Amino acid sequence: MEIQRYVVRPGSLEHLTLRDDALLPPQKDEVQVAVRAIGLNFADIFSIWGLYKAAPKEPFTPGLEFAGVVIAVGPEVTRFRAGDRVMGITRFGAYTTGINISEKYLAPIPPEWNCSTAAAYLVQTITAYYGLFHLGALQPEQNILLHSVAGGVGLQALKIAKAQRCFVVGTVGSAQKVDIARAHGCDCVLVRGPKFEQELRHALGHRPLHLVFDTIGGRYFRIPWKMLAPMGRMIVAGSSRYASVGNRPNLFRLLWHYLTRPKIDPQALPEQNRGLLGFNLIYLYERIEMLPPILAHLEQMQLTPPHVGHSFPFEQMRDAILLFQSGKTVGKVVVQVAAPC
Repeated sequence: MEIQRYVVRPGSLEHLTLRDDALLPPQKDEVQVAVRAIGLNFADIFSIWGLYKAAPKEPFTPGLEFAGVVIAVGPEVTRFRAGDRVMGITRFGAYTTGINISEKYLAPIPPEWNCSTAAAYLVQTITAYYGLFHLGALQPEQNILLHSVAGGVGLQALKIAKAQRCFVVGTVGSAQKVDIARAHGCDCVLVRGPKFEQELRHALGHRPLHLVFDTIGGRYFRIPWKMLAPMGRMIVAGSSRYASVGNRPNLFRLLWHYLTRPKIDPQALPEQNRGLLGFNLIYLYERIEMLPPILAHLEQMQLTPPHVGHSFPFEQMRDAILLFQSGKTVGKVVVQVAAPC
């Protein structure tokens, strides 16, 4: 199968180039997929910049999730056949028009979804689910804080929390994002700013803060951390404050944020009676056996489809990444390889 794929030498977005390549026939347990849509994630930015520890240090193809149509299957594949529509996750390699991958990393696309919607589902929804349930021990009717609630992970986390009848305070980076968060059921939406602590206390009222899902860091970690109720949990799934727009990272900005990052004394945790946990999706990629029960539970929740806020053609991958870096996006950024399947 003749394909095109993006390759980057870590360090700068300027190094991202489109190359022609060819896929060999799929191995015995592999599925060959013609990729129709690619979902962007913050890990893509940091891996391109060479700042993501799990990413290759040599030139590689970025990207963690995709959706498309099965072209061929290996002799030991049992769940899929040519013509099936699938969505998948990969440990990098998704910025491509075709991929060979083990069937265990694939899931069927719901009949009512197109490939663009499917490419917006797996990474952000599994991230939200694992953080809330497995690490956060989410319980019905808790009070939780979701940062970047209008983003891809944030909106999925919001849907999951509301399915558990939780009271949700969400934060956004600009007033333009308030309406979509409210439309998805967020009880109180705060625009992050200098009065964040005062506004968060007002939003909570007398409610205890049971769980925080943090994707930003800095003061937006520090303030709710000290407000957590006894037995409350802080889940860290990212640090978007380190991001900046451009081909290369802003090293002075990175250094400043690193030096001023919150510092937690583990010896104080028993007295504070709260928990701090963090993760990234690569951990789950290595434990793929966890995926089927997660997807089954998500299906039972009957969540609405993920929100695709921005779509770019495959040839404009760099433009899509630059917009994603800006923090101005709503929902998921998807790159279309071909017409939606």
